[in-house]
Amino acid sequence: MSGTRENWTSRSGFIIAAVGSAVGLGNIWRFPYVAYENGGGAFLIPYLLALITAGLPLLFLDYATGHRSSGSPPKAYRALFKGGETLGWWQVCVCIIIGLYYASVLTWAGSYVYFSIGQAWGSDPESFFFNTYLQTSKATGFDLQFVSHLFWPIVGIWALTLIILFGGVKKGVELSNKIFMPLLFVLFTILVVQSLRLPGAAEGLNAFFTPNWSAMMDYKVWLAAYGHTFFSLSVGFGIMVTYASYLKPKTNLTGSGLIVGFANASTEILAGIGIFAALGFMAHAAGKEVQDVVSGGIGLAFIAFPKIISSLGTGADLFGLLFFSSLFVAGISSMVSILEVPIAAMQDKLKWSRKKAVTIIGGGSALVSVILFSSVNAIKLVDIVDHFINNIGIVGGALVSILCITWFKRSALIELRDHVNRISTIQLGKGWAFTLTVITSLVLLTTLSMTLFNLVRNGYDTYSMSLQGLFGWGSVIFCAVVAIVLSKVKDR
Repeated sequence: MSGTRENWTSRSGFIIAAVGSAVGLGNIWRFPYVAYENGGGAFLIPYLLALITAGLPLLFLDYATGHRSSGSPPKAYRALFKGGETLGWWQVCVCIIIGLYYASVLTWAGSYVYFSIGQAWGSDPESFFFNTYLQTSKATGFDLQFVSHLFWPIVGIWALTLIILFGGVKKGVELSNKIFMPLLFVLFTILVVQSLRLPGAAEGLNAFFTPNWSAMMDYKVWLAAYGHTFFSLSVGFGIMVTYASYLKPKTNLTGSGLIVGFANASTEILAGIGIFAALGFMAHAAGKEVQDVVSGGIGLAFIAFPKIISSLGTGADLFGLLFFSSLFVAGISSMVSILEVPIAAMQDKLKWSRKKAVTIIGGGSALVSVILFSSVNAIKLVDIVDHFINNIGIVGGALVSILCITWFKRSALIELRDHVNRISTIQLGKGWAFTLTVITSLVLLTTLSMTLFNLVRNGYDTYSMSLQGLFGWGSVIFCAVVAIVLSKVKDR
């Protein structure tokens, strides 16, 4: 391994950073809703099985790939099989695209920390979010009309992210995670305790944990469990490959992976408890059933939760500060991990200094992100790009990496297994190879096939085909073209 490449100061530093990447906005607003929609308490069974049979095996694969080569995805995959560099650049491009819109959602969370003081959203949080705050365009096509109060916050998000990245692996990425992750744990624990004390909390928990066993007979529930596990662990799109490349030569990879995997799962279940206790209170206060107030994603964070906060009376401001600060802190650590992938790749490929890589990659991404997401189309672009790049970009990249290693270059799988087993306490064997070769491959192939079929046949949601073509399919085409071009560039 290269002696000039940066390393984490310790294994614990790597674990904290890896957990920081895995625990993001999705853990807080996505998992509770996905679990509720797919069988409640019964969903925990396919979710944990998905974690064990696909999430952790793919995590170990990413760790082994990055650690063995001591390189970012293009370098790491090139060392394993012919054409691997193109796959690596695909994953790098996916991270660039995600970084563009992730900064926008972080901006909203940061703004709502401020809005929580006095509940600036008033009596109609939905209208406030879409019309007053985002000023969402009613036009069906592309509209770059400027929204001034979105501009400075997103500039601030990018400035904070770039400052952390300029600090390098030890003084930037690792140090920031050592600050943000304990802070997130404290904030969210207080939030969960506060939620559990609310009237109606028990009804919310009953809705979250009551098992619907019949749901387990539906294949879509299992696909949802596997799909969420991949997204949640930050596997399949270069982050864990890059983070593992910064580890020292002798590091317990499987032990670290188990800690990261189960720490992430525990955080999600904790989030479910806190979120549904609060939703139970909201239903209790409104005289409704819990299912009538449940929402996921952006609707949960910026519409349902402000309604809950406004209903609290005394202590409402504190509750709002806790929730949106948790979102913001969780998002920053993930944002840093996303941008670290292209920065490391350009350092490997063109031998750029870290300062140059952060300036060009981070600065260029910031410029595009600020232009696109301080406009009246911000929410539309976030939704469209997120859907396409998650369901095609991440799933496609993960599927190709697994197929190439397990089906077409079996010797690479054996090399990675032997590498891990030489330095790890928990040994990888035939079970690991089988789950990657059969279970994970089939789940990803099924998921990707269904997604492509639905998108080609029906499009996504009610968005105009021009917007979907430009920003949805356009994002996928961008990743493909840039990946091919960069793989042809000679190393310096």
